[in-house]
Amino acid sequence: MTTISSAAVPPAQSSILGGLLRLLRGWADALATYWVRREAIKTLSQLDDRALRDIGISRCHIETAVAGKVDQFELVRIR
Repeated sequence: MTTISSAAVPPAQSSILGGLLRLLRGWADALATYWVRREAIKTLSQLDDRALRDIGISRCHIETAVAGKVDQFELVRIR
């Protein structure tokens, strides 16, 4: 005869709560990432063109550089 323990099946409320907490954590992480990127864009936008050229980006590529989507071949053409 097989016995099924009630401890083997997690309660439904804890899985719902865990899912909700994961969802909230994901939203919080996305919001924090957004704020950090906006601050980086603001900081880079305050630099002059020469300083931007020294770090290898042009003013029109600030947002894509912060997002990490800059094409390396595009950066070569800046210099």
